Amino acid sequence: MGSSSNNNTTLEDLAKLAGVSVSTVSRALNDHALISTRTKQRIWALARDHDYPFRRYMPAGPIGAEGSIAIVTPHLRGRPLPLSHPFFLELLASIGEAARARGCDFTVSHTAPASYDDLVLAVTTSRASGVIFLGQSMLHDALNQLVDTNARFVVWGAQVAGQKYCSIGSDNLLGGRRATLHLARLGRKSIAFVGSTDPEALQRRAGYTEGLRESGLELDPKLVVPVDFEFESAEEAVSRLLRQGVVFDGIVASSDLIALGAIRALRRAGLSVPKDVSVVGYDDMLLSRLSTPTLTTIRQDTYEAGRLLVSRILDPSPDNLPYLLPTDLIVRESCGG
Repeated sequence: MGSSSNNNTTLEDLAKLAGVSVSTVSRALNDHALISTRTKQRIWALARDHDYPFRRYMPAGPIGAEGSIAIVTPHLRGRPLPLSHPFFLELLASIGEAARARGCDFTVSHTAPASYDDLVLAVTTSRASGVIFLGQSMLHDALNQLVDTNARFVVWGAQVAGQKYCSIGSDNLLGGRRATLHLARLGRKSIAFVGSTDPEALQRRAGYTEGLRESGLELDPKLVVPVDFEFESAEEAVSRLLRQGVVFDGIVASSDLIALGAIRALRRAGLSVPKDVSVVGYDDMLLSRLSTPTLTTIRQDTYEAGRLLVSRILDPSPDNLPYLLPTDLIVRESCGG
């Protein structure tokens, strides 16, 4: 990605390019507290541009990795995406395995960007080979701007119209449609959508709407229920629907965790899953295989996602094309068929 490629770049070369002393370059590369953030950013950018091997000059790690990747989670509605979410934990594990297979370190950043300036800081205050953003949140336009900088990054998330940056994600529209069509084939007539409002979940909701239309079922706005990422948010939302007397016999959830929260609310209300209400999740987390009943879900291949995310950082492609992972319907007990 650099403007020139020279594996023989030296500290002296960087000092000349930056117009500073060799000792300043040395301290900047080692993240010395006496060097300003602005100077570090400038020197790190020059080092990346000229393929300077950071690791040669950094304090040796226990293994001495060939490269490093920073993982950053943007803000969603004023707060960072929760790393404690089981799906993100599984995705992080897959990224870690893929990085290890390539002899590469990875770190999870404490930063949570909420603006274009925050994104710039995230990619320039790191000596990493590149940055993986877990979700674009509401930063699609800002990420498009970031493409015009010299940053190397990739996004785990939805493919959005007018996108200039590289993203890896599943075919959310198809996944939501498949989940809905499956419930319709089982004879479910009043199917609710319970989901968050991030770009991926909104695409899954669009797929749900498409699936209803294909099945000749009417979209009832009362059955479209926005929730947060958390289990408890889904549980409360479904409990509220039941208290209001809203009738439904199927649920498409935008994640497995939301589906499990919905099932808990149904069971606490004395309803049977799947006899009274069939439920489909999205992700195929380990929890979906261990729940009671086991959860029918749309599978995202986190192993392949991790491999592709790491590959796009270490082996960047000039075309920046997004990649859609295939989705599979995994039928288990929560649907009854």
